[in-house]
Amino acid sequence: MSSQVTLKEFKRLVMRVGTVVEVERVPGSRNLYRLLVDVGGEEPTQIITGLVGYYTEEELRGKRIIVLTNLKPAKIFGQISNGMLLAAEYQDKLALLTVDRDIPNGARVT
Repeated sequence: MSSQVTLKEFKRLVMRVGTVVEVERVPGSRNLYRLLVDVGGEEPTQIITGLVGYYTEEELRGKRIIVLTNLKPAKIFGQISNGMLLAAEYQDKLALLTVDRDIPNGARVT
């Protein structure tokens, strides 16, 4: 069993609905995409993610996803990643978390 977190700790995570507006391969990488995601701010958020092999660029472009937006920025393969998309993984399958109704970019996941 995994360790438990308090409600106060969970509330520190800021997750928002976003739309992938741009996708490109990270030069020199075998499995990384550079995504720009509209999460309701002035500028799209850049996220570096290892989705090559799970999704094509065409499948990702325009996809509504859930993004952890207050993750400390990390340098991945020379690129700054300013968030993390949420996905479910089981064995060799991966599925991005998304929304089932029309809700604006930037809406907070609670």
